[in-house]
Amino acid sequence: MASFIIRRLIASVFVLFAATFLMYILVSLSGDPLEELAQSNAPNKAELMEARTRLLNLDVPAPLRYFLWLGGLFRGDFGISIQNQPVNALLANALTSTLTLVTTATVVAIVLGISVGIVSALRQYSGFDYTVTLISFLFFSLPIFWVAVLLKQYGAIQLNSWLANPTIAVPAIIAISLIAGVLWMSLIGGRWKRRLLVLAVAAVATAAVLTYLSITEWFADPSIGIVVYAALAIGIAFGVTAVSTGLRNRKSLYAALTVAVLGIALYFPMMNSILNGMTLGLFVLLIVLTIVVTGVIGWFFGKPDRGPVIRTAILTGILTAGLIALDKYMSYWEVYANSSRIRGRPIATVGASTPGLGGNFWVQGIDLYTHLLLPTIAIILISFASYTRYSRASLLEVMNQDYIRTARAKGLTERTVVVRHAFRNALIPITTIIAFDVGAVVGGAVVTETVFGWTGMGRLFVDALRVADPNPIMAFFVVTGTLAVLFNLIADLIYAALDPRIKVS
Repeated sequence: MASFIIRRLIASVFVLFAATFLMYILVSLSGDPLEELAQSNAPNKAELMEARTRLLNLDVPAPLRYFLWLGGLFRGDFGISIQNQPVNALLANALTSTLTLVTTATVVAIVLGISVGIVSALRQYSGFDYTVTLISFLFFSLPIFWVAVLLKQYGAIQLNSWLANPTIAVPAIIAISLIAGVLWMSLIGGRWKRRLLVLAVAAVATAAVLTYLSITEWFADPSIGIVVYAALAIGIAFGVTAVSTGLRNRKSLYAALTVAVLGIALYFPMMNSILNGMTLGLFVLLIVLTIVVTGVIGWFFGKPDRGPVIRTAILTGILTAGLIALDKYMSYWEVYANSSRIRGRPIATVGASTPGLGGNFWVQGIDLYTHLLLPTIAIILISFASYTRYSRASLLEVMNQDYIRTARAKGLTERTVVVRHAFRNALIPITTIIAFDVGAVVGGAVVTETVFGWTGMGRLFVDALRVADPNPIMAFFVVTGTLAVLFNLIADLIYAALDPRIKVS
């Protein structure tokens, strides 16, 4: 393994050298950094052109200039832009903005797309499968700029107006309830009598919840509360256990329920005391403590096969702790929405933050989420289709393999066949797609960043390319190229972990 990694890293270094050299030459030939000054009417035009020539070493031939740039790169210096700004600072701001926006959207798209694709494959040729296929291709065909504009109109402007009086009309309740009933009916399947029963129960339950939310104007001051939290925590314990190990594994179920009960016991101390003086460092520390404590609980219950039990306990702990954090964020929603900078219109349409907002950790977090909401949804809608189709096709191919039929013939449960045997091998081609997407992720979403006013990697690249500014372009290329090579190496290692038949040698 070490020999393989070293060989790949050495090969990657040579690939990056060749790629950056070629890119530098192409950038040098793509435009003239002095053109803007040459066409200006400034009285000191000659002096400005000479200063820029010295700044960017334009009097040196491009192949030799590349090695001057490479020498600076070895020192961690990407050079100076034509506006005489350090490229390191421009890159840091752009990279932070892009990672905040696009990485969040991509992670959600991957999780959601793979989950829906797997369910679609397991319900092949059902109403749910046809609906997912239709929606996937619909989202895939929509232009991102049009989606972004619609989201700004209906997901921000109209929604902010509705939040001033957040009551749900009766026709909307009926329509949403019927859609929810049909969705659950398609997911659960079975005979028509069972489907109709699921449709009725899901529709009535959804209508009851929506009616309660409308009457209480819950969206004006949202909260979860101890009763709902307790029910959700217990439900998470059963759900995670069912997917992770199966409910027949009593050790996993007891560990998950213990974690859920611990979360219920800590609800009031966390909400009323521990989370009040929150900082980013303390937040990270609490996440680490959650993983450690729930892992210990899983270890205690898991003897002799502790791995699956520990996994189940940690997943349950993360989800139940996340609910407490979400409830704490909700407790500051009214304060945030009615602040002087927001003035009752919390869903943002441009930018990454509200200037001069102030507030504590939770208010700042809500501000970040409201600015991330619309661009994240826009990217998810476009990325959702590809991950859904890839995961569906991959799982269907695996489910037709001989070893799946052998597993079923041995009497294994369908959950074990799907989760332990089929899903693991179905992830191999999906891993390849994700690895190739990483470069595009860090490269930024140019259109989305433009519509929603984010200054990220995509905008940095396009703006530099427009004025033939070589150093920001090369900084962009080095970051995206390095991450693409690195994640392809990680993908190769994941192949070997997912399928022992694959040898890294």
